[in-house]
Amino acid sequence: MSLWKDFSSGIIKENPVLRLMIGLCPTIATTTSAINALGMSAATAFVLIGSNLLVSIVRKIVPDEIRIPIFILIIASLVTVTDYVMYAFMPALHKSLGVFIPLIVANCIILGRSEAFAYKNPVLNSVLDGVGMSIGFTLSLTTIGIIREILGSGSVFGISFINSSFMATAMVLTPGAFMTVGFVMALLNRFEKRAQ
Repeated sequence: MSLWKDFSSGIIKENPVLRLMIGLCPTIATTTSAINALGMSAATAFVLIGSNLLVSIVRKIVPDEIRIPIFILIIASLVTVTDYVMYAFMPALHKSLGVFIPLIVANCIILGRSEAFAYKNPVLNSVLDGVGMSIGFTLSLTTIGIIREILGSGSVFGISFINSSFMATAMVLTPGAFMTVGFVMALLNRFEKRAQ
């Protein structure tokens, strides 16, 4: 497989949220605003790229029988670093994301890419796969976060521009998240069919 294909497949063709339908818990929970979406995306990207790198490095020395516990140990270590760094340098964002930072350990995208890709491919390919998946995840979360924040709060990145009487409060609640994810998926499908 080419390096470009490893990198680009996670952006649209195998987008984790909009195509593979994995990583929906943080998507639904943290996209109430664009800044939360970016924060969760950055934390997940660090862990995803780092775990792909480390799993690919140790793949030939890890016995097949204990590979999953080793993957979880690597992922949990990276999540702990992410949690502490975010707590130290971005306490407001850390507080806003709350329990969803430690739950990155259980994110299907990260363990799935470690098992399905990084364990079977060389380091460079694995890192590029992690970067591409991270870009796809970030684009999905940020798009959903922007839509929900505009419709639910009348602002983007905390900057208000619409009177609150026109807001649909449901958009910052769980039903609004599901509707937004469905809408963005439908739009992506529509554009993809037109391009064919």
